[in-house]
Amino acid sequence: MRPPKIREGNHVTAAPATTPNEAPSPASGGSDPWITSDRIFLALLVIFVPAAIAAHFFHWGTWTFVLCAIAIVPVARLMGEATEVVAHRLGPGIGGLMTASFGNAAELIIGIAALREGKVEVVKASIAGGILANLLLVLGSSVLASGIGVKKRTFNGTAALSGSAMLFLALTAILVPDIFHLVRADEALPYMDRISIAIAIILLVIYAISLIFALKTHAHLYAAEDHGTPEELPPWSFRKALVVLVSATVGIIVLAEFLVGALEPAIDSFGFTHTFVGVMVLAVVGGAAENSTAIMMAVKGKMALAFNLAFESSKLIALFVAPVLVLVSHAVGHPMSLEFSHMEVVGIAVGVGAASLIALDGESNWLEGVMLLGVYAILGVAFFYIP
Repeated sequence: MRPPKIREGNHVTAAPATTPNEAPSPASGGSDPWITSDRIFLALLVIFVPAAIAAHFFHWGTWTFVLCAIAIVPVARLMGEATEVVAHRLGPGIGGLMTASFGNAAELIIGIAALREGKVEVVKASIAGGILANLLLVLGSSVLASGIGVKKRTFNGTAALSGSAMLFLALTAILVPDIFHLVRADEALPYMDRISIAIAIILLVIYAISLIFALKTHAHLYAAEDHGTPEELPPWSFRKALVVLVSATVGIIVLAEFLVGALEPAIDSFGFTHTFVGVMVLAVVGGAAENSTAIMMAVKGKMALAFNLAFESSKLIALFVAPVLVLVSHAVGHPMSLEFSHMEVVGIAVGVGAASLIALDGESNWLEGVMLLGVYAILGVAFFYIP
């Protein structure tokens, strides 16, 4: 999720970002390279979206899953860019709310598609995996990429940690149902759905309050240097941005349906478990477009912004995506609780702790990035063997 944007005069800013003492990136400046992230995503869009659609109608099974997974990434990127343009035109209030709401739309759409097919455990695994991917894979890659060639990066640790406090609330919401089941054993089962619905509502209320805090009462705390100034946004009109946004949203809905429909053939073909696919595949696919932004910010030396992007995206998954999916699951007839497996709970706790520890001192180096990636790999090995 990209942080809510604040409009000040002719500039758009996002929060919280870097301080003057952040080390400059060697990548900044110089001539414009021919290979850019925009061109890479455009190539993925042109090649893989038609291929994914063709694979579905020709019933290619596993290939349908693979191609749809890749195709969702550039479409999600396109939706993110359109959201930024529309949000910029709407101003800080409605625009910030829109940016926050669409921040993890791909994960939400994929989750709803999977719930409609009754893949409840896969959806819960993808929620846990989304948080882990942001805190360990994305943040680890960001710290590693930014640390190559320099002894250390310095940044505003307070700004970087601004989004981490809410993650402890999310961890509590995930931990309580699991502990309740451990204490009450089978007696807890009749109450699990009611407990989950109550927690989901509480999380959504707190998320709404946090938006008021960020966009209204304490907006000045979130005004800082941005990675998406008006000059860097696509030169689209408001109408074109709306058309792109609607088209990209419809595209993700269609691709998500194709992806979930090909899930079982892919699992049988690769020999993966449902948990592993949810944690390590669907979660990464859903957040790939937004997560690439955090890594790009880190390469440019904007480590506080990279940390905040990772924390904010994790917060959105835990406080918005997860509770919405709980409520939607009852509407589609496949109730989902917030009781995660012990391994998923432990993984999220480790991820929150490790990421917060790295950000605490306001300094990072490439070895810390390797450590975060190592933790992610260790958890991945464990999830590979969980049915």
